[in-house]
Amino acid sequence: MAEKRELPRYRVLTGPDDETFCRRVSEALDLGYELHGPPSVTFNGQRVIVAQAVVRRPE
Repeated sequence: MAEKRELPRYRVLTGPDDETFCRRVSEALDLGYELHGPPSVTFNGQRVIVAQAVVRRPE
């Protein structure tokens, strides 16, 4: 029997500041994650890159 893979309790989502990144954060929130702190933002010389930590409470 295959064991059920649990979602990690902590994740850091990173990527360009675009609609795809926003959807990834929204999907994590839909899975029960909560934002953990403010986003981190930097510029790599071509585009804005963001990082957002998310956490899930133990069930």
